[in-house]
Amino acid sequence: MNTSDIHDVAKAAGVSISTVSRAFTRPDLVKKSTRDKVLQAADKLNFNISRSAGTLKTGRTNRVALLMNEEITSWFNAHVFAGLESVLHDAGYDISLYQHIDTASTRRDFFTTLPVRRNVDAVFVASFAVDPEEAAQLKRINVPIIGINIPKTDSFDASVSIDDEAGMRTAAQHLIALGHRHIVYACSAASDTIDASIDARGRGFINACEDAQRAGRDIQWQVLTVPRGSDIADSALAALLSLPEFPDAICCQMDMIAIPLVMKLQRYGHITPRDYSIIGFDDSHYADTANLTTMRQDPWAMGAAAARKALKLIDGEPLDEAHTVLRPQLTLRGTDAPFVPQS
Repeated sequence: MNTSDIHDVAKAAGVSISTVSRAFTRPDLVKKSTRDKVLQAADKLNFNISRSAGTLKTGRTNRVALLMNEEITSWFNAHVFAGLESVLHDAGYDISLYQHIDTASTRRDFFTTLPVRRNVDAVFVASFAVDPEEAAQLKRINVPIIGINIPKTDSFDASVSIDDEAGMRTAAQHLIALGHRHIVYACSAASDTIDASIDARGRGFINACEDAQRAGRDIQWQVLTVPRGSDIADSALAALLSLPEFPDAICCQMDMIAIPLVMKLQRYGHITPRDYSIIGFDDSHYADTANLTTMRQDPWAMGAAAARKALKLIDGEPLDEAHTVLRPQLTLRGTDAPFVPQS
């Protein structure tokens, strides 16, 4: 329970009571420098503004936050949200979305502001890591933080993730087992500002290829990195076509690279699986329609499982398994075939 009130915060920050109120409820009307002073004073005094009489009575807001490094419209985030909603709606919770939390400054702003406002009962983070200090700010006010497909669990109270590295390792091993000798991994460049789970897939590809070479397999492999963005598939296409020799197998970081490549490479005379094998990752929209061999994950189920863990943590109940790691499943369709050397 707060030991300080709004008057104490106003005095410590050197502003009026109305300015303190606006800093919380209408931050757009307060200069950033003034708002920062108010938040620092409130944080130091362990002050927060309750959202409603119901919050005062129960100590809960019946609201959770979902942090994403992309938009909600992405295949993964949309299914995670649906999975969360399938559990939290019936439990009486609303979900507040925070999109594009993709830089150190946007993360810092969220984790600095939230503990003072205390306007959610749990925080979900999808697909990226957070700093221990950021998580500590939530732990101090007993707000659990739950990861969904995160690269590491150190800062989280609970998590549900897939093993991205092992999944892509399986994908590469599958292509190697088919006898392919020249394998390319098409991926987006890693972000300098965020530790994303998807970047672990590259390590899985490299490890599989290096293991095969150590075992005496005659293979060539390379990582083809292109900038992130909406034109990632076109960038990958251009990079592939500029290679001195077209590969006989392509391992893609995600389906949104693989599916366009299957269609666009046909225009240049490269037809799968006749000329090359290709494998994706996710089993996202249209993967089945495109007959794409891929590694399957289920973000809806991950979101639902994360929500169930969160409800237990909010109620102060122990978890049988705080951190759950799932293996993606190889889903065979029609874009891969045994390698046949050209005569």
